[in-house]
Order: sequence, then structure tokens, then C-alpha cells
Amino acid sequence: MKITILGSGTCVPRLERACSALLVEAEGVNILIDCGLGTIHRLLEAGKDPSDIDLLFLTHFHPDHTGELVSLLFSGKYAGKYGRKKSLTLVAGKGLSDFYQGLCGIYGEWVDLSGLLRIKELSLPGDSLWDFNGLKLSFAPACHRPESLAIGVESCGRKMVFTGDTDVCPNLVSFAKGAELFICEAAMPDDMKVPGHLTPSLAGAMAEEAGVRHLVLTHFYPECDEVDMVATAGKTFHGPVTMAEDLMVMDLSSV
Repeated sequence: MKITILGSGTCVPRLERACSALLVEAEGVNILIDCGLGTIHRLLEAGKDPSDIDLLFLTHFHPDHTGELVSLLFSGKYAGKYGRKKSLTLVAGKGLSDFYQGLCGIYGEWVDLSGLLRIKELSLPGDSLWDFNGLKLSFAPACHRPESLAIGVESCGRKMVFTGDTDVCPNLVSFAKGAELFICEAAMPDDMKVPGHLTPSLAGAMAEEAGVRHLVLTHFYPECDEVDMVATAGKTFHGPVTMAEDLMVMDLSSV
């Protein structure tokens, strides 16, 4: 499983950090997790075209996680060789159908992929597990918005978990148990915590309790540049800690 951080930032526009986005490649399947501002250009830099994506999962509907969804859908309508030829499955939690219909109310046919778009609105616990083209996908509620979901992707017995935006969330600890890679938001330094988000020490504590192998911190506001986020997380998590950077690539087989 190959994982590429496409966007490690937030709603604050920054050249070095696009908004939230993550590419997972495994078993011949391309999964895009979140689609915030800057995603498409980062995707191209990573060697993928929007039409290569098989499944797009949105952790929640805030603009810094969904801001380029319209552009991605619109690009698929191009009739030339760069247009979409295969289906795209759009997945998210409660409210996805209404969210997409709202976009259709604004953009009409320009976000309609003419039979190539499948909408799957998840309802937990019934949709907590899903086999998608040979990959095991799992989902769990995150503590941020009513629709917020974390995602797990498992291939060849190895698992990656991405929290999306969340506050301290005991059920995510159990969800991430034993994962090789735990990609967790740490939006603000410890002394600047805001509701609905984690800090590095809180992310580290969740990772430690879950017994994950490797913690990757992401979703940084600019204030995070002023502190040592890795060292702070290391006070509560005793495994390797990495601070995400845009276009950082991780191979799950070597984690």
C-alpha cells in the first residue's frame, strides 16, 4: 500500500500546505480521501490524474476538505483522453446525498458524470465495513461534525487509519487498534487547543493507547510551525512520529 500526503494544511491558504487530501494506492485501486483546495494540482504532481481515482471519501463537508470536489467532477466530463472513462464512487457520512444535490442545484449538469458517478451515503454501524475491489475499508465516527467519519484501509493484513478532523475520541482508539500507520490531525500546539481538534500530545496519547506502529501528524494551522510538534507528540507516544508534508510518500510495507 502506497500512501501520499497531498494536503497537510487547513483552511488557511499556504503555498507549502494544500488543504486536506490523501491518496491511497493498493491492489490496483486509487482512493482519494478528502478533496480540499489544492488537491488536484498535488494529485498531478504525484503522477495521478483525477480520472484515475476509483473512490473519493470525504471525512466531512467543511470546505477545506471538499473545496475541489466540483472541479474534480467537472474535469471528468471532458470528452478527450483526459476525461473520465471509469466509474467514480463518492462516499461520505450522513447528508452526502443532500450535499451532492445541493451542488447539482448550483452547477447542474456540470457535476453530473452521466452514469459514471455512484453516491454511497454511509450509515453506521451497518456500513462500518466494506470490501471495495479487494480492499477492506472500515469507518468509524469521529468527534468533529455529525457526519464526520474516520477511515481505515487494509491490504495484505496491514492497515492504515486516517482520522480526519476530530477531538479526543475514545472510539477512534479502538478503531485504530494495531494499525501500522495512524494519520492523525494535530491542528494546534498543546497550549492553543480549540474545540473539535487535537494537539500533538493528545494525538500521541490516542496513538499510544491504540498501540499503533507509526504516528503521522497532519492538518496543521500556521501556529504549529512555531513549536516542535514531533517532540511534543513523543512525550505521549513511544513509537516513531512524523510530521506530514505535502507529497510525502509512505510505503506501508516498510512502516
